[in-house]
Formats: sequence, structure tokens, C-alpha cells
Amino acid sequence: MMLIQPDVSLKKYHTFGTDVYARFFVEIHSEQEFKEIQQHDVFKKNTILVLGGGSNILFTKNVDGLVIKNSLKGVEKIKEDDTHVFVKVAAGEVWHSFVLWCVAHNLGGVENLSLIPGCVGASPMQNIGAYGVEIKEVCHQVQALDMKSGELRVFSNAECEFGYRESVFKHRYKNGFFITAVVFKLNKKPVFNTSYGAIEQELKKMEITQPDIKAISKAVISIRNSKLPNPAEIGNAGSFFKNPEISKKKYEQLKEKHPNVVAYPLENEAYKLAAGWLIEQCGFKGKRIGDAGVHTQQALVLVNYGAAQGTEIYKLSQQIIEAVLNTFDVLLEREVNIY
Repeated sequence: MMLIQPDVSLKKYHTFGTDVYARFFVEIHSEQEFKEIQQHDVFKKNTILVLGGGSNILFTKNVDGLVIKNSLKGVEKIKEDDTHVFVKVAAGEVWHSFVLWCVAHNLGGVENLSLIPGCVGASPMQNIGAYGVEIKEVCHQVQALDMKSGELRVFSNAECEFGYRESVFKHRYKNGFFITAVVFKLNKKPVFNTSYGAIEQELKKMEITQPDIKAISKAVISIRNSKLPNPAEIGNAGSFFKNPEISKKKYEQLKEKHPNVVAYPLENEAYKLAAGWLIEQCGFKGKRIGDAGVHTQQALVLVNYGAAQGTEIYKLSQQIIEAVLNTFDVLLEREVNIY
């Protein structure tokens, strides 16, 4: 039975764990429940915010509207051929649980994305990525209900217009659709991507010479655990900033001034800079102001040590942006959504 509740604390519904309130709150477990809530006055008369795992949002104020918690569940194989299996996953499923399901079924494509916090529904919105792999490589379809009409629309991979931590759902259709499920195209004969970051090094440490899906997932989990704080222990939303992309010319100018700059060449003669390195050079790694801070192991991660307000974390992020711009003439962009 759906219950719209007034004045609900969102502290346990987002990974930064700041104490903000929703004017109204409801948890949805099926498409039918969403269609029912659309007929309700509270839905019609208020702004709507959809929350999944709350792992990519920083609240700087209370939500003066209706928060809908997407709790749709279910994982099912819908078709397969000689090389691929198509799996439909409900939006409210925990992302890492789905990755472990793929590992258990020996289906390749998402093992490099192990231990990323959040729910499946957010994965195409952000085009989540890690260790050389992005969702756009495995996303076949996104199924979503229109926020106005309630009609189901199916977005193909191309229609999602994936970019670096971008999709059509973040801009043109922002707040326009309620994602119900994602269909993934997974490999029966996986091609492993171990060249990015520390995966090869970690596999060597594990004494694995011929990696499989399970080993790569295990390596990624180990790397992430060593670098990133557990949101259950310290409030955070993972990488707070995007790694900035710059032209070859700008990279060469930067390298002349800063020979140790950490960067990765891209296909289009551009370079991707390591935002964590830039932040660290500006002296922010491990910096703490009250309960808002920059993680001691990874400068890309901003944290809430307990009682920080969203405004304090936001202010710290602004200081970082200004420092990096002044030092390197590079503008950092927040990856985390600010509310």
C-alpha cells in the first residue's frame, strides 16, 4: 500500500547523509503504483524529485515538493543469441548486486564497474564509468514512464545520447521521465579490459595470470576499497568532479609548466586530466573544514565526517574549483548533482 508521508528526513536515503527533509515522500514498488501516484493531488501540485540510491546528489536545502523513492525490483533474462544475453533489470535494484549477479552467471561487460554505489536506474542517466568501461558499451535500452502522461517509452542506446557522465536524461529530459528498467547486452564470451588504472597491478598481486570476470571484479573491489571511503561509514558520493578534457595544445602547454601532470590521451587528439591530481597539487587532499572534507586517500572524493551541511560541502567544492582554475587554468565540473 502506497503511503505519501509529510516531512520525512532524507538522511538515510542519500549517501552524503546530510540531514534534509522532504515536504512529501513516497516509495514506489511498481509501474502501476507510479501511475496511481500521478493521479494524486500531491503529485500534480508539487515539484517532483526521483531518488534511487541517492549516491550522486548533494542536498544544500530541504526539498519543498514530493520525493519519489524508486524501489522497483527484478532481474530477468529476456533473450539471448550465440554471443550475447539481454538482461532486463528494474531501476531500484542495487547496482553492485546486479554486477555480482553478472559475475555469478559469467556474463561480461560490467565487471569493471564493481562496487559503484547507487541503483541501476541512475546508471544510464550518468553514463557511469570506471576503469576504462562505461554504461554506454552495455546499455541496450532504457525503459521509462513519461512524468506527465504516464506512457511507457523505450529509449535505444543511440537515443540516450551518451557522453562522458552525460545522457539525454540529465539535460533535455531532466525530470521528464521515471526510469523503470534498463536492458543490458552482456557478453557470453567476454573481452577483458585490464589496461586502465591499477587493475593489471592488482591482478599480479593476486597472482592471476589468466584473468576471468570474477578475478577482474575482485581486483576492482580491492582497488576501490583501498582508495574510496565506504558511504556507510563516511558520507560521500564517490568522485565529486569529472576528469576534465582538454585539447592537445593546452595539454602541451600544461606539461611544460607542470611536467608531472597526470593525463590520458583520448581518441580525438584531446587529453583527459586526472582531477584528483590537480586537486592534490592545490593542497586539498585530506583538508577538513568542520565536518566537510576532502578524503585522505583520494582527493576526488569530498566527504561528510558527520554533521556537515550540504552548503558547507558545496562551499568546499567551490574553493577547490577556484584553486584549480587559478593554478592550472582548468575549470573543474562537478559530477555530483547539486540540489
